[in-house]
Amino acid sequence: MRVFAARPLLLAVTALLARTVLLVLVTAWPPAARSAAHPPADDYAARIARILQVTPLIDGHNDLPWEIRERFKGDLSAIDLAADTAQLPLTGDAAPLMTDIPRLRAGLVGGQFWSVWVPVEIKGYEAVQTTIEQIDLVKRIATKYPATFAMAYTAADVRRIHKAGKIASLIGIEGGHQINDSLAVLRQMYDLGARYMTLTHVSNTSWADAATDAPAHHGLTPFGENVVREMNRIGMLVDLSHVSPETMRAALALSEAPVIFSHSGARAIVDHPRDVPDDVLALLPKNGGVVMVNFFPGYVSEARNRWEADRAAERSRYNSPPYGGLYIGQPDRAAAALAAWDREHPRPVTTLAEVADHIEHVRRVAGIDHVGLGSDFDGIPDAPVGLEAVDKYPALLEELMRRGWSDADIAKLAGENVLRVMAEAEQVSARLQASGAVP
Repeated sequence: MRVFAARPLLLAVTALLARTVLLVLVTAWPPAARSAAHPPADDYAARIARILQVTPLIDGHNDLPWEIRERFKGDLSAIDLAADTAQLPLTGDAAPLMTDIPRLRAGLVGGQFWSVWVPVEIKGYEAVQTTIEQIDLVKRIATKYPATFAMAYTAADVRRIHKAGKIASLIGIEGGHQINDSLAVLRQMYDLGARYMTLTHVSNTSWADAATDAPAHHGLTPFGENVVREMNRIGMLVDLSHVSPETMRAALALSEAPVIFSHSGARAIVDHPRDVPDDVLALLPKNGGVVMVNFFPGYVSEARNRWEADRAAERSRYNSPPYGGLYIGQPDRAAAALAAWDREHPRPVTTLAEVADHIEHVRRVAGIDHVGLGSDFDGIPDAPVGLEAVDKYPALLEELMRRGWSDADIAKLAGENVLRVMAEAEQVSARLQASGAVP
């Protein structure tokens, strides 16, 4: 009886001692350690570092594999990604490379969708072979640098690889022409590791309209609808970057899995045909998809977009073979005239803040759960000031924090949204395959 009567007093004393010990430990904890665990609100760098320790920063689109193919014929012995690739010698009008391991590490990158893009001029069986060669190149990069990269095929893979301190390498096909109108090829591309396919690139396919081509199908043909259904079934993400708004709407109405826009901007800010209209952004909450915002200045800045159009018109005015142009057949004179125009019309400056504007617009219309990052690094000739290469992501996140974004918001933008999309697409695939549906 006395033992049980004394028990409340004993518990109270024990609790008091525990709180006293905890207070002593916290007080004794070095200030730097306490700050790292809970950095001040205005210590943006520390907040970002803490977020990205838990959530991998995932970029939806990087074209380095094609640059390696073009500049070095796919020979990995000719380029050292462990060194500063920006210092490599350039030929012709090539731009400095934007990607290497030191800068990826500085940018706190945790996952990268590598584009295995093939130009639309490469068609048929050759397009299929070239795509396979590019997939092989991505895998060879991961093999050559095993301390940095590891191939990822699921959302769980990405989290596991990131936790191990490596960069998860994923594969995205950038154009429906790369499957040569074959669902069998589509399935084999998935088996080789491709986890998204952009339905079109610059030109229409025989089954889907592109944003930068005259409408041929006004969306998807019946075969195009089958492509979307099969992508859902096998678990490949439907990527709607570069497709026409009609194709966007058709795919969103059809897809049972969340879609992605691997590298697109907001058309309400820049009226470029490759950017996403507000009515499409408004459909994303129902679908669950995500727009991964592009860094290409022509899609980010209205001034740059118009400058690009004016310059293209000026180039055509000077030299448009075989019949048009003031200096047709005189390439040196045409080049000199264009250079003079460039001096009189300097290229508008595009800034990191303008990219942040696109991100905020997508958030405002679609919601915080539907925005991500898709730089297009090494697929663009230049980038906004402050976002010149893969080491600059933290600067963009800091800009958003200055605008009031919370740590939870930044985590969703950086990677949680696209990881959710991947996981949900995997679940849809498992359900469809369990139903016994056979293509």
